Order: sequence, then structure tokens, then C-alpha cells
Amino acid sequence: MKLLLLPCVLLLAACSSAPVQPWERGNLARPDMAWDTDPLHSAMRDHVNVSKEGSSGGLNTGGGGCGCY
Repeated sequence: MKLLLLPCVLLLAACSSAPVQPWERGNLARPDMAWDTDPLHSAMRDHVNVSKEGSSGGLNTGGGGCGCY
């Protein structure tokens, strides 16, 4: 049990996160760090998905009944 506990504790210690300092926030606000780099393309993809599926949400899933996206 101790052999399993030690790697888990070390892994948790390595994954700890520190708060982002004010001078580091500029790096996180860069356009290439955004989840959605092309809002127009994303909106069109959402529109097609809603039109094909008749629902909204559940992005990044398979397409319509024809198997295409």
C-alpha cells in the first residue's frame, strides 16, 4: 500500500497550481491562448449542427444522421 501511496502523493504535489500573478495574465490573454480562436467559424459550425440535429449544445460530437459533419 505504501508503494502505491508514495507515487500518488508525489503526483499530487507536482500538480499543485499556484495563483497567476498580475504580470503573467497578459500571457494568458493572448489570442492564441483562447479556447475559440475563430468565433465566426465556431458560430457557423454551431448553426449547422443545430440545423442538422434540431438541438443545441453538445459540441465536438458526430454530425447528422448521414455520418458527415
